[in-house]
Amino acid sequence: MQTQHMNKAALLIELLVEELPPKVLSKLGQSFSATMREQLLALELIDATCEFESFATPRRLAVLFQSVLPQAPEREVKQKLMPVKVGLDDKGQASAALEKKLAALGFSHLTAADLEVVAEGQTEHLWLRQKQPGVSLLVGAQKALNEAIAKLPIPKVMSYQLHDNCELPGWSSVNFVRPVHSLLAMHGDQVLALTALGLKAGQTTQGHRFEAKKPSIVLVNAQSYEEALMHEGAVIASYEKRRGQIVEQLNLAAKSLGPSFNVSHDEALLDEVCALVEMPNVLICQFEKEFLQVPQECLILTMKANQKYFPLVNDQGELVNHFLVVSNISPKDTRAVVGGNERVVRPRLSDAKFFFDQDRRMNLKTRAPGLAKVVYHQQLGTQAQRTQRVQRIAAGIAQELLVLSKLSAQEATWIDEAAQIAKVDLLTDMVGEFPELQGVMGQYYALHDGYAKEVAWAVEDHYKPRFAGDALPRGMTGVVLALADKLETLVGLFSIGQQPSGDKDPYALRRHAIGVIRLLREKNLGLSITRLLDLSAKAFEGHEDVIKKSAAEVAQDLLNFIYDRLSINLKDQDYSAPQVDSVLSIRPDVLDDVDLRLKAVKAFNHLPEALSLASANKRIGNILKKVQDLPAQHEVNSSLLIEGAEKALFETMQTVLPKSRASFEAQDYEQSLKLLAHLKAPVDLFFEQVMVNAPEEALRMNRLSLLTHLHIAMNQVADLSRLA
Repeated sequence: MQTQHMNKAALLIELLVEELPPKVLSKLGQSFSATMREQLLALELIDATCEFESFATPRRLAVLFQSVLPQAPEREVKQKLMPVKVGLDDKGQASAALEKKLAALGFSHLTAADLEVVAEGQTEHLWLRQKQPGVSLLVGAQKALNEAIAKLPIPKVMSYQLHDNCELPGWSSVNFVRPVHSLLAMHGDQVLALTALGLKAGQTTQGHRFEAKKPSIVLVNAQSYEEALMHEGAVIASYEKRRGQIVEQLNLAAKSLGPSFNVSHDEALLDEVCALVEMPNVLICQFEKEFLQVPQECLILTMKANQKYFPLVNDQGELVNHFLVVSNISPKDTRAVVGGNERVVRPRLSDAKFFFDQDRRMNLKTRAPGLAKVVYHQQLGTQAQRTQRVQRIAAGIAQELLVLSKLSAQEATWIDEAAQIAKVDLLTDMVGEFPELQGVMGQYYALHDGYAKEVAWAVEDHYKPRFAGDALPRGMTGVVLALADKLETLVGLFSIGQQPSGDKDPYALRRHAIGVIRLLREKNLGLSITRLLDLSAKAFEGHEDVIKKSAAEVAQDLLNFIYDRLSINLKDQDYSAPQVDSVLSIRPDVLDDVDLRLKAVKAFNHLPEALSLASANKRIGNILKKVQDLPAQHEVNSSLLIEGAEKALFETMQTVLPKSRASFEAQDYEQSLKLLAHLKAPVDLFFEQVMVNAPEEALRMNRLSLLTHLHIAMNQVADLSRLA
């Protein structure tokens, strides 16, 4: 073992390829190194403490392990084979079954005499105990490399022919994400004779296509890889280091223009640009100020999506007429590169300005009839029909909020106006070119048409929240319209049987459900979720020919779906699964007080009486479930209370439960549950001394009424039995 330890050395494996798909480069690099590590660890060629580094550039996937054995240590194989009576014949020799088993395990050279007999109870078993030599690095690394290549998350495979000088026997064409030009494999300063994708491993790689000092880089040893690529090849091999370098250069370039200039950062764009360059060089470019008249969202989107540029904004978040380019070359005179990028972006910005100017020539109200020609869903009709449904749902929600004094008459008018034009920007040239801007452009065009800013905001905000952590609508107009839009989508698609299944959710209905939950909880609307679903179902009257379920079935399915989403969301927060289940199992109809209930349950959980009361509640529930003829009325006849323990419980309930109920109705759920702690002693005494199922029917029914009354009171805030 000491010799093996001394022979440990760094292991480097690299695939040099043509430019990899930028949007998946990071995943490819992580997968390649993770699978290699997993395999080498399983073969005991490295241990869990072995440091490794993953490399990924547009033209290479590589991994470097710092300390790898040339051969895995010897290990003992211990395996129970079969009962003696099955494995040995009458003469004590190996049976055909045993010989087959040994051959399958690679020990066909062993005989029955080489095995151990171990008594296990009344049966004797044959055991294999053998020393097995560890796998060599050549064999183990080959297995790991094969597995790493096979498990790469390749989005689309391409087929290509091998060069004559690269072929291995039996290889003529290869299927891989991109053509592979060379394989590099070194253990310390020695080449490891691996093969992959028709290539034999060597110690040579290539640097940057244009900036490398020489065409080929011959490595002295595995450890020199990163440094050699940097100094001879002009390549930052580490994906993370290259990404960090880009961020640093972007920030420095922005501040070089002035302290108020900031980069409009975008994590996805950073990842994509990092996957497009091997040696980043950030350059400052600009465009004409006249383009700033166009909404900045349009300009930012076209620069990021089409050109992979980083726009600059001032301290107020307003776009300025400078942008940053991450170039893959570093010429002494950058004017040609800067000028080229400025020329390329100008037509894009001109198109955006043209679309913006053209769209404003026709107002949204005039365009609205065109929605009748846009199909929303084959079974649910056009966008015009959808708009009418959203309008009807929004009006119903507005009416509910007016009754609750949470909405003004003016806001109700704005809601109706916003509902009429919310989808009209889908017909504009700008949204046709940039679908991501739907809602955003509707806001600009609504303001241009003279609508109130609350209406314009609602047109943009009714899509919110678009993703986890997204902001909610700015005003009540937007909140109501967003709620109506999401409910229309959920009810409509559930009605025609298009609910999510497994990991498939083509209409993003889980996101819509989470949006409904957030709007109700965070905006404290005080609305009944069942009432909202009923309102939404009525908007689909007239679509009975395509609807596959009754309104009641849709409502039940959607309630289950929404509570499931809410449960997952809450368990990711600071609440235990039993606490969440205790609250959601009673299906609170107003979602905004779920948090109040959870906080109350959490506080109740810390009371010394909590566990005992939860257990008693569970016991009461089990008793009541078994009773077939429970009284419809839960009135307790005090004259039929003959045991001291039941009298004490009744008297305590008479004192505690009205106070608990008053706190519950005032939404002071924590106090409501704390008051229940006074019931612990009388409840415990009741179950110790009182027979609930008394032989006398009058006594039995009275005691069941007492427990029913208690059970209802204990489960107002949450089902406390879930805490037991």
